[in-house]
Amino acid sequence: MLAVLDAERARGLDLFAAAGTLDELDASHASVMGRKSRFSEVQRSLGALSEEDRRAVGSVVNDVRAVLLDALGRRRAELEEAAEEALLAADAIDLTLPGRRQRPGSLHPLTLVENEIVDVFLSLGYRVVEGPEIEDDWHNFQALNIPPDHPARTMKDSLYVDVAGHPELLLRTETSAVQIRTMQSQPPPVYIVAPGRVYRRETPDPTHSPVFHQVEGLAVDEGITFGDMKGVLETVARALFGEERRVRLGPAYFPFVEPGAELGVSCFACDGAGCRICGDGWIELLGCGMVHPAVLENCGYDSERYTGFAFGLGSDRVALLRYGIPDIRMLFDGDVRFLSQWGATP
Repeated sequence: MLAVLDAERARGLDLFAAAGTLDELDASHASVMGRKSRFSEVQRSLGALSEEDRRAVGSVVNDVRAVLLDALGRRRAELEEAAEEALLAADAIDLTLPGRRQRPGSLHPLTLVENEIVDVFLSLGYRVVEGPEIEDDWHNFQALNIPPDHPARTMKDSLYVDVAGHPELLLRTETSAVQIRTMQSQPPPVYIVAPGRVYRRETPDPTHSPVFHQVEGLAVDEGITFGDMKGVLETVARALFGEERRVRLGPAYFPFVEPGAELGVSCFACDGAGCRICGDGWIELLGCGMVHPAVLENCGYDSERYTGFAFGLGSDRVALLRYGIPDIRMLFDGDVRFLSQWGATP
């Protein structure tokens, strides 16, 4: 038995050391220490020995088992480490050749224009506010002095949202609702601009889209006059289209302002002489006016104490004019060839 144990210890150490994979090591383990191995036969035969021989042989059995298990464990750790390194090597990325560089992206022309408009108002002390694109009828219409039977509602041609139990919900037709929410949330003074996306039931064509963008503004304080509004909007128009631009105000009707006006600037392309861009030398830029007292009262403001002005311009229209884009649909097509005109050089 002692000779068998010595032989199996030597054989086991050789087999474990020679194993090149974990599967080979498991097979060697089964061969040396499995149930049918000679080592296991010696262990099962201990019961037939005398007590003195059993004690002597059993001690050697324990020593041999300890040596074999130690060698087995060390070899398993070596093989597992080698397998891990082989896996990492197989997943390695060859960085010796130059990679294919990603072309840098750029801001969308609408974003560029909107940022520029907002920056002008920020320089004047206004702050930016945003609101939900799904609005209720009160904030979108009634608080703005547009009752249910008002003809202005048909001009907006709204898109209502199908939500059970809420027939009043619609996609906002303008960002004026943000002005209402702002006045409801704070006392005067208010100086804000509200950029955002709006929706109307429009048939797409070169100048119309069912989804477009606005930047609306509101100023409410004590003693604000029509002259204040004119000064602010002249500053904005010249900042966007050039300091040499002439500005004019003409009468216009909007339910939420009184009096209302439209602001135009002399054409930047022909300097007012008339061309295919402007037609008569003037570009109608935005609608504006003094906030209707009913709108102030709807928001809890004292219309005898506070006055204000509001305005709204389409950033899509400014982008078309600024960059000479012939069709508003090009802003939304996602054509990389078109958008890359505003990108960085690769």
